[in-house]
Amino acid sequence: MARNLISAQEIVRKFNIPYHTVNYYTAIGLLPTAGKNGNRRVYDDEMIRERLRKISQLAKEGYPLNLIRKKLLGI
Repeated sequence: MARNLISAQEIVRKFNIPYHTVNYYTAIGLLPTAGKNGNRRVYDDEMIRERLRKISQLAKEGYPLNLIRKKLLGI
């Protein structure tokens, strides 16, 4: 089954989050890249959808970002 890959700009439009948030979440490991298309990072659409849902849910429960990262990455 082929994965649906999306760019950081598509994440911004599709999920209504700022570009710098996508960059930051990528840098700290919350949004893993699926590779590159030229010099553009690409992400697995389903993985990003699920990760952003979990991040939002945990944030609403009051978890700070450093604990969200630990919970999602298992560290």
